[in-house]
Amino acid sequence: MRFNVVSSFAAGILLASSICGAVYFTEDPVVSKAAAKPTKTEQKTVAQPTETEMKDKLLAAGYVVQPKAEYDKTLEAAKKAASTASTATNGSQKIAYRSVISVTQGMTSIDVGKMLVKAKIVPDAFKFSKDVERKGVEKNLRPGTFVVDTQMTYDQIIATIFKK
Repeated sequence: MRFNVVSSFAAGILLASSICGAVYFTEDPVVSKAAAKPTKTEQKTVAQPTETEMKDKLLAAGYVVQPKAEYDKTLEAAKKAASTASTATNGSQKIAYRSVISVTQGMTSIDVGKMLVKAKIVPDAFKFSKDVERKGVEKNLRPGTFVVDTQMTYDQIIATIFKK
């Protein structure tokens, strides 16, 4: 931009703000020129329902109302029941996952480990990769499709996917 254009713009802004300031300071300090009509405020007092009325309304609406102590006892009993049920099912029944893993050219042992973690076959991809390196077969990854499950050991999984 040229200097003349900028200075003209600045002069216009200065003139406009001066006019606004003059009007603001010379105006009467009257609060409002609108009709000063008093407004009535009505306050309604609502009677608070008693505890029994609240319980009755909640019960009528289908809610369960119980004191905090009773709620805590119920919650504790539910937690105990859930923990005993989970220990009973864990001991008698173990979930086995079976997955088909497709290994392509250029994949690494960490890629295979990530696929096995997604399939819930191994818990940690990095640990799987370290086990592969410890066995010294990380360069022997075979491309192909393999079926693995959670009942296989790390050694069996590695022997299935990596050739020795």
